[in-house]
Amino acid sequence: MTKPSSSDQGSQAHTNANEGEGNRTAARNYDAGVAKTVQSGKVDEKAREAAQALDGEEGEELRRAEALGKQPPKRKQ
Repeated sequence: MTKPSSSDQGSQAHTNANEGEGNRTAARNYDAGVAKTVQSGKVDEKAREAAQALDGEEGEELRRAEALGKQPPKRKQ
């Protein structure tokens, strides 16, 4: 296992910090990714790729992952 560089340690400490209710860092990263995709003008292309993936070999796996993601969180005991 390699030791993280000093620059990695700083960002890792920030990403592991408890951000309270919700994860603001993840939300910002997601929003930035969505904005980048929209600005690229490739939304229709990406939608077609997603539809083809659902109809293709990985469709069953994608549907299982979707169903799993829709399940309520498991409570800690």
